[in-house]
Amino acid sequence: MLEKELQDIADKAKMIVSGYAFSERDDGLISILNLNHPESTMVIKLDGEIVETNMGQPEQKTVREICRKNLHFMEEAE
Repeated sequence: MLEKELQDIADKAKMIVSGYAFSERDDGLISILNLNHPESTMVIKLDGEIVETNMGQPEQKTVREICRKNLHFMEEAE
């Protein structure tokens, strides 16, 4: 992924926490991108349920904890 593409994603993200960009999709799901390792992605529901991911188990655990602590900020911003 090009640096310009990463910058665009970061600029459009609803929030960035610990290097993960959280962006709301048109279908209401949340797309999460590890800005430091852009090949690591996750798609979740607003309640934190994983829809799809290519992250390994340790990173999934980290991102789920970030979600648990921060997703309410996305709900409040609407």
